[in-house]
Amino acid sequence: MKWDLPIVAGALLAVAEVSRRLTDTPFTPAMAFVLIGLLVGPFVLDEVTVSPASETVRTLAEATLAVVLFADASRIKLRVIRQEYAVPLRLLSIGLPLTIAIGALLAAAMFAHLNAGEAVVLAVLLAPTDAALGQAVVTEPRLPSRIRQGLNVESGLNDGICVPLLSIALAAADVEAKTATSHHAVSIVAEEIGYGILGGVAAGLAAAAVVAIGHRRDLISGSWLQVIPIAAAALAYGFAAALGGSGFIAAFLAGAIFGGLVPQESEEASRLNEEIGALLGGVTFLLFGAVLLVPTLNHVSWQIALYAGLSLTVVRMLPVAIAMLGSSAKWPTVGFLGWFGPRGLASIVFAVITVQQAHLAGVDTILRSTYLTIGLSVFAHGVTAAPLAKRYARWYETHPLHRRPPMESVHAPHHRARWRPRPPAEPGSSISA
Repeated sequence: MKWDLPIVAGALLAVAEVSRRLTDTPFTPAMAFVLIGLLVGPFVLDEVTVSPASETVRTLAEATLAVVLFADASRIKLRVIRQEYAVPLRLLSIGLPLTIAIGALLAAAMFAHLNAGEAVVLAVLLAPTDAALGQAVVTEPRLPSRIRQGLNVESGLNDGICVPLLSIALAAADVEAKTATSHHAVSIVAEEIGYGILGGVAAGLAAAAVVAIGHRRDLISGSWLQVIPIAAAALAYGFAAALGGSGFIAAFLAGAIFGGLVPQESEEASRLNEEIGALLGGVTFLLFGAVLLVPTLNHVSWQIALYAGLSLTVVRMLPVAIAMLGSSAKWPTVGFLGWFGPRGLASIVFAVITVQQAHLAGVDTILRSTYLTIGLSVFAHGVTAAPLAKRYARWYETHPLHRRPPMESVHAPHHRARWRPRPPAEPGSSISA
């Protein structure tokens, strides 16, 4: 492990050096980190020797997801959602359950050795989307705002929604595999969700109180205001975990409470949180390429490769098409929404959790399918984001202003993309963020 730290630090410096040039290009920072990971992993240099099941990988993954969940939830603005909820509501309430159901049915059909519970676990692992892998899609100003913001809000919420679903799926799979009794599984799930809620409420209220009392009385300096969201995410996660609850549920709920109670201050305090999230995310993708993806590539079967391909297409696109029925969305819009469901950070962390917590006979197939799907998504969605966003924008702009598709033409309030600054107001839009 003597070269692990210099390699990670050097990779961060290298990507930072060209980060502005990578903006809105077909080559994303996530792709850069995964490629560096493949280079320094066993395939080529074999210099990163961390075990996939090590505490180092788990700690990094959990810290990354806790920070990201808090940040995502704190960006939720109920006013924004109330003003324009049509697309994210359809994608989350119809598309997400259908994605899990179709993914589980497909896994059960393709992998005969997986039981029903394991098939559901695999489907839940691959259900969250990661808009950061296709930044050009959620930051291209020429795109219809309703579509851009719909994808952005969906990505910000579905990982938090999937956290309790994963706990339930893992418990059910353990019961089916007879590694746990149903009573024990129900108790574990109840504790994880219950204590997770308790930790999230306590941390969210505490952080909001600190800001409401201290910042509004000019007691908190600007630099220390940036620390509060990080401390709140750690408090939520640590408090819930110490009680035996889900730290991820706690972090997400704490972020939602913090952002809801002190919306202006949470926006001002978010910069450090997002930068740390970007830093941890980059390291996570590097280790993903080095210690998770490389072993997967050495043991890929045709069934796993086919499932990964179908997961990025049919399993995502069919539920989106069904979810958008009756919305008056044009087929180019449905196809665009269906394709841009990248799998990334949340799926990586969920998979690491599965390695640590689950006692499933089919865990190798589950993990290899997950890792290959993420690897394909990093490159497929990264490469296509900018050109397809521009192509879709051109299609939209070919319609005269008075004859543009009505569903797509509704302006949506801005919802800042993960790790990116707030985009400028659109010309002609009367809705401010």
